[in-house]
Parts: sequence; C-alpha cells; structure tokens
Amino acid sequence: MRFDTVIIGGGLAGLTAGICLQQEGRSCAIVSTGQNALHFFSGSFESVEAPTPRMSDLFTQAGIAVHYSPGVRLMPLGTFRPAALSLSDVTLAETPKFARKVLIVNFLGYQDFFTTFLADGLEREGMSCRIATLDLPETGQIMSSPSEMRSVQIARVMDRAWEKAVQEVRILLKDEDTVILPQVFGLNDSSVPERVRQAIPARVIFVGTLPPSVPGIRTQQLLKRRFEVLGGTYLSGDEVLQAHLHDGAVHSIVTRNLGSHYLEADHFILASGGFFSKGLKSNPFQVSEPVFGLDVRQAGDRSAWYDPDFKADQPYLQFGVETDEALHPLLGGRPVRNLYAIGSVLGGTRPELGTGAGLALRSAFAAADGILESPVIPNEA
Repeated sequence: MRFDTVIIGGGLAGLTAGICLQQEGRSCAIVSTGQNALHFFSGSFESVEAPTPRMSDLFTQAGIAVHYSPGVRLMPLGTFRPAALSLSDVTLAETPKFARKVLIVNFLGYQDFFTTFLADGLEREGMSCRIATLDLPETGQIMSSPSEMRSVQIARVMDRAWEKAVQEVRILLKDEDTVILPQVFGLNDSSVPERVRQAIPARVIFVGTLPPSVPGIRTQQLLKRRFEVLGGTYLSGDEVLQAHLHDGAVHSIVTRNLGSHYLEADHFILASGGFFSKGLKSNPFQVSEPVFGLDVRQAGDRSAWYDPDFKADQPYLQFGVETDEALHPLLGGRPVRNLYAIGSVLGGTRPELGTGAGLALRSAFAAADGILESPVIPNEA
C-alpha cells in the first residue's frame, strides 16, 4: 500500500498534519494504536499565546468550537492554571476569585470528580461552597459496576438525559451565583454544554475529571472525521512493528495488522507521543525511541532523570527525539531526510515550538509545510 505520507500516531499532532496534507491533495495514512494524549486533554491548548488564522481554520472546519480569553482555569483538584485558547466548554476566569457562592454538583456514585478538593481550593480563594449530588435513574443504571461509572459512560447518558440533570440542578440551586459540574457533557453532541449553560440560572463551569477526557475524546473524533472526509486513511488499533530504511531515508513500515502488506510512502511523520503513548520508552539505563531507534536527548545519569520533589517539573519530561531545524530526526547523528518528528515525542528539545498542545500544533504545521514544499514524487504502481 502506497501513500504520499504515512503518519505514525493519531493524536492532535498526527491528525493536524494529516488534515493539512489532505487539504492540499496529498494522500495520507495514519496508523494509530488507539488511545493518545487527547484522551487526557484538559480542554486548553498550552503555550498558545494567540490562535493563528491557520489554527482557527483547522478547528472551525473540523466543527470544534474554541474561544480565546487569557485568564485562569479551574483544575480538578481546586487549583488554578493560566490558560488562553480553549474549547468552548472550558470557562476561563480573569482571577481565581470568580464567584461569591458556588454549588458543586456531582453524580451519585461517581468517584472520579473531586468535589471536596474543589471546595477546599475555592474556599481558600474566598468563595463559599456547597456540595450536592444528583441521583438520576439514567446514571443509576450504570452504578451496578464501579468500572462502568466513568466519564465516558456518564457522558453517553448525558447526551440524551442532560435536560433531566438541568432540572435537578435548578431544584438544588439556592442563592449560589455559580454552579460547577463535572466535564461529562457533549461527548457526541458538542452543543450540549452550551445548552446546559443556557438552562441553568447561574454561571456554569465544567471542571475536568479523571481520564478519559470527554472533551478530548470529542476533539479527537471531530479531527478524525475531518481527516477522513478529506480522503485520509485512518488505521485504528494498529501498531508499527518495524521500519525499513535505505540510504538515509525511510522506505516502508510494517504494522501488526497489515503483516506482509508494507506501508510505503515518499514521506513519513513520527507523531507517536511521549512516554504515555509509548512513543518513548525507558529502561533503567536509557530512554529510547522504539520504531526507528532514533537519537534521544536525555540525561546520562539516571539520578538526573527526576526531581525528588513530586510537584516539581520532572527532567525526564524534557527528554525527546533529536532533530535538525527542519524537524528531521537524527539517527546516529545524521538526519533521516524523509522523516519528520512532531508533537510530544520531541519532549523539550524544541522549546521555540512551545509545550503540550501548542507544540503538537506548531510542529505539525511545520512538518506539513516541509512536505508540501518538497518535490512531488509520482507514486509507484
């Protein structure tokens, strides 16, 4: 099977690059193991100081509603973090003290939403808090198994039962000016969070839960749909087992599902993620990139990999694949000329591209531009 570009990784970086290339008529295949960092997405795009027209167009054309309002966002444990570009269902406040009285509402039996931590954090900022619980028949049906009482299962119920939840919240509401709800609305219908906001006579703030992230999964689904509408091939639940290189370039890759049917391309993009996605792996002696065996920037002494202070920025999160200026990764100190590395597999090796989602977007655009500026090589039969 031959394509113009094969992308390893179906998260934010891989899908962004794939969409950019498909829009320009380049045939792309994405190989995705399944879960990626978007399933842990907070809803805010880190290190994006202001959205570029290109970013805005990407989200608009994929049906992803975003807003830009520099401020702070409330985190799941009651702390605050600076944020700017975010999904529309993420509320950004000018200051941590954003309300007078707050009603924090959870679903009965749902343990992945930390109401007590939220109340403690808000009260430290001078807000009065009250915690209440919703006991709905619809969510009660999934309480029989603790493994089922997770964000995605509740979100599937809320896609059809959000109005009942709103009615109960309206009954619970007293003199509070703000209501906090878990971020379990709008999994398949992105209009639901705004409908909830409009139906409750108080400010509504959706706060993240333990993963998986409902807005993150929705974002991934919409980007994937956009990529496929443009003609892209998305190979889900597959894994790259081996790469064939010749004369400083990648010729093809082997995947678990396709077996002897190699994926060949003129260009390849490595968007396999960091440690969580297994785009980077470690043993007691070194950190490695498993698909191509690329050069990885890392500390030589294992004791320098981490900071004993759990809350500190951990050094190993800065480890990543080494690249040249064009994002061609290095193998034995030499760039692989038709391969690009993007997203969190870069770690902190390219600080000028930002961190988190900002790094994913900027590096994906840069790699797509590099490919589009390359001479077009006719596909072989």
